[in-house]
Amino acid sequence: MYFGILHMRNQMKMGIVYHEDFNKYDLGLDHPLIGDKPRKVLEFFEEKNIMKDFEIFTPKKATQKDLERVHKKEYIEKVKELSKTGGMLANDTPAPKGIYDIARLATGGSILCAEKLMEGFKCMCNPLGGFHHASIGTSSGFCFFNDIAITIEYLREKYHLKKFMIVDTDVHHGNGTQDIYIDDPSVLNISFHQDGHTLYPGTGKLESIGKDEAKGFTVNLPLPPSTGTGSYLIAFNQIVPPLVKQFKPEIILFQSGVDTHHSDPLADLDLTYQAYFYISNKMRELSENSCNKLLVLFGGGYNSNASIICYYNVMCGLLDNHNYIKEEDSMSHFRVETVVENISRLKKLLADYWDFE
Repeated sequence: MYFGILHMRNQMKMGIVYHEDFNKYDLGLDHPLIGDKPRKVLEFFEEKNIMKDFEIFTPKKATQKDLERVHKKEYIEKVKELSKTGGMLANDTPAPKGIYDIARLATGGSILCAEKLMEGFKCMCNPLGGFHHASIGTSSGFCFFNDIAITIEYLREKYHLKKFMIVDTDVHHGNGTQDIYIDDPSVLNISFHQDGHTLYPGTGKLESIGKDEAKGFTVNLPLPPSTGTGSYLIAFNQIVPPLVKQFKPEIILFQSGVDTHHSDPLADLDLTYQAYFYISNKMRELSENSCNKLLVLFGGGYNSNASIICYYNVMCGLLDNHNYIKEEDSMSHFRVETVVENISRLKKLLADYWDFE
């Protein structure tokens, strides 16, 4: 597929990974995850004339060794065997024929992004990344391999990085990533998600702040249905910037799921298009003022047309391009009191570990 002639701005040093086989990550026409979204997303970026600001790189499949840095061999073999015949990984996650190689390719995309960041790029994007429900030996939630954790462990082994920050704004809590890093103080894992009492996977409670020497390094802010853009941004701005400043990460992995949009069929946080510009623009700024290494994993989004616009706004935020798409924001402060109360509770839980003043 051809996306036009690319002219990378040296001062920007931004890139995106893409492979036509990304579009084979398809769990069926009757399933929320349909496989043509990566192609449609990049076509829309090209139409909007922003691809000139990014260099495109073609990923390779993650190796067995890459997968085994995080996942049990038995689990990897299970996915490989399901991939030969087709079957079900979990009740909500069909495993179509060939998914083992496509999931490895998606993971390889995230690893390649990390490599480019270590070579001097300041921002890299994987449109098929952010599979945060995959844990060490189990998974569901449309995920097979946890590319977030696999990428962290790749960087830890090859480049000896010691401080990793995850900012996960997907509407579903990243239970797999939390399970992997719940007792690891080298990873500060921040998640904003719809309250688990109202949405899959039911995890991510405020009180889940890490274990043992890693207490304070798992940060969860569950949000009520109908949170809206204004309330969400209040939460984001009060929690994330102070943690970046104090933790001083060597790399930031941003799971920028857009299933928080009000049109998404699977959730109810009710964000508007402009929210994604504001969030990613702030992530760009935070990265530039700390490690200058931002890995953006597009994450979930199940209204295909709306998701494409949301991802475009994410890219506008990364570019500080104010030609983003807006819509009416009538629900911007709908649940502000509940959200502010949850912020206050979270700050109290973390008061022994971080300063929010």
